[in-house]
Amino acid sequence: MQSIDRAMNVIKVLVSNSSENWLSITELSQECDLPVSSMHRLLKAMSLHGLIQQDGQSKQYGLGNIWLEYGLRMYDKMDYISQIRPELERLMNKVEESVYLSQPIGMESLVIERIDSEKSQIRVYDQLGSRVPMHIGAANKAMLAYMPYNQTKKIVDALLPTKERAAFWDILQETKTKGHGISHSERTEGTCSVAVPILNHFGEVHGAVSIGFVSFNLTDERLDFLIKNVMETGNRVSAKLGYRGP
Repeated sequence: MQSIDRAMNVIKVLVSNSSENWLSITELSQECDLPVSSMHRLLKAMSLHGLIQQDGQSKQYGLGNIWLEYGLRMYDKMDYISQIRPELERLMNKVEESVYLSQPIGMESLVIERIDSEKSQIRVYDQLGSRVPMHIGAANKAMLAYMPYNQTKKIVDALLPTKERAAFWDILQETKTKGHGISHSERTEGTCSVAVPILNHFGEVHGAVSIGFVSFNLTDERLDFLIKNVMETGNRVSAKLGYRGP
C-alpha cells in the first residue's frame, strides 16, 4: 500500500507541475519527501509499467503515454466527447472538409478524432492514432504557440536545428498574434490546414482543432472562411472546457 501511495504522489506532482511537465529525480525527491535512492527504485518500477517516462537527453521524468492510452479507451464514456464532438461535426458540416482533434504527447501530437465530410470530393486523410512531430502542421504550431515558453523551447530545441529556430519562433509568435496556425504542404504536397488551440479552465493547452483541405483553387476568401470557422469552433470548445479568456 505504501508503494501505491508513493507512486500516486509522484503522479500528482507531475500532473500539478503543468508549467514544466518534466522534473529531475532530485526535484521529485524533494517534492515527494523521499530519499533519492528510494525515488530511484520507485521510478524504475513505475517506468516498467509505463506510468512515467524519462527524457533521454535531460534525464528528467514525465508522465507516461499509458495514461493517454487508458484515457482513449474511456473516450466514449466520458463527458469530453459529448462536449467536443458535436462542435467538430458542426464545423465539418459548415466547411465541408475533414476536421481533426489532436492532443500533444511530448515531442509529438496524436490525432484522436477525425470527422470526414461526404461532400468533399478530395479528402485530406490522417488516420486516428497518427503521431506527428510537434514542429510540423498547423495544429502543432497552434499548440506550441500557446504552451508555456519553457515547454515550447524544450520541444523546439529538440526538434529543430539551431539555424532554423529563430524563423520558427517568428512563426509561433505570428500564430499566437493571429490566434490560429496555418500549414502549407508540410506533410503532403498540395494540402493545407488551419488550426486553433483548445484551452482548458486553467488556460493550459488541451489540444487543437484543425481543418485539412487541398490547396487546388484555394482562394483568399475560402481561406478566410475556413479560418473564421475554426476559430469560432475553438473558442466554443475552450469555453465548454471552462476557459474564460486571459
